[in-house]
Amino acid sequence: MSIIFAWVCIIFGDSDSVIVTVTPNTAVDKTYTVENFTIDRVHRPSEWRIVAGGKGINVARVYKELGGEAISTGFVGGHNGDFILESLRAEGLKADFVRTKGESRVCIAILDPVNRTQTELNEIGPEISSDEYERLKLKFESLVPGTEFVVLSGSTPPGVPDTIYREMIEIARRYNVPCLLDGNNAPLREGLKALPSIAKPNIHELSAIVGRQLGTIEEVAEAANEFVSQGIDIMVVTLGRDGALAATKEATWRAKSPEIKFVSAVGSGDALAAAVVYALGNGRSLEEALRLGTAAGAANAMTYGAGFCSKEDIYRLAEQVEMERI
Repeated sequence: MSIIFAWVCIIFGDSDSVIVTVTPNTAVDKTYTVENFTIDRVHRPSEWRIVAGGKGINVARVYKELGGEAISTGFVGGHNGDFILESLRAEGLKADFVRTKGESRVCIAILDPVNRTQTELNEIGPEISSDEYERLKLKFESLVPGTEFVVLSGSTPPGVPDTIYREMIEIARRYNVPCLLDGNNAPLREGLKALPSIAKPNIHELSAIVGRQLGTIEEVAEAANEFVSQGIDIMVVTLGRDGALAATKEATWRAKSPEIKFVSAVGSGDALAAAVVYALGNGRSLEEALRLGTAAGAANAMTYGAGFCSKEDIYRLAEQVEMERI
């Protein structure tokens, strides 16, 4: 086991440790169930849920459900920002955000259980000024010394430089705090240059980064190990309904998701990230962490609303996850 990987696994010590999650592009998440959804007509949802959203917020929600404590930060603005903060308070989730002049975005997911489709409409988010961005970096640096782990998640709104995650990883490193990176596009590419302790792309993002289509589990493992050889401790690659893969210098594991009654995939990658960090933080092995993470992703996929899976479902499904060393 590498020195850094061992450090990541034991740094927490117990489940009372605090993590910080960063969500640059928070949202009001609206999920609607519409049977036989089609375009160019009026629909009446049979069910709906409106919650505070964004990948880091979803991570914090699941991490708290597992027994940990998380502080969420990022940008919020306008009436939507007020709703996000009020919702987090109602859930008992700690928040310390930077207010922006622009309005936080709305993200809509339309679930059609008849045709098993999921349609998403995601706003791009408010324009962030250079002053607001600098305030977030200062806020982040003030939170890092009191935490044991940082999770950097999701898209970035207009005005935020592509280097945001790279800069934050470098800030956290000054305080010896490990980071999990779960971004996309240019911010993910830039963040990987800073060699986070854990990177968690999905298979499509990893394919885009390496510039080739990854069609088999062996190809995914090879690509993940390329980044491990560059200095990233743990590469976790989510595979959708097929589970996940995790690679370190010592081993590569593949986890197969259990059979579930599927509802929605929104937030499943965030649930996996939360459970992996929680497990490693409590001294679990990579195999155990990937097992718990895959179970959390599956439990989330059974649930209406991102990050609202239950601890009971997570641990029940963990017993059904099939593990394979590659």
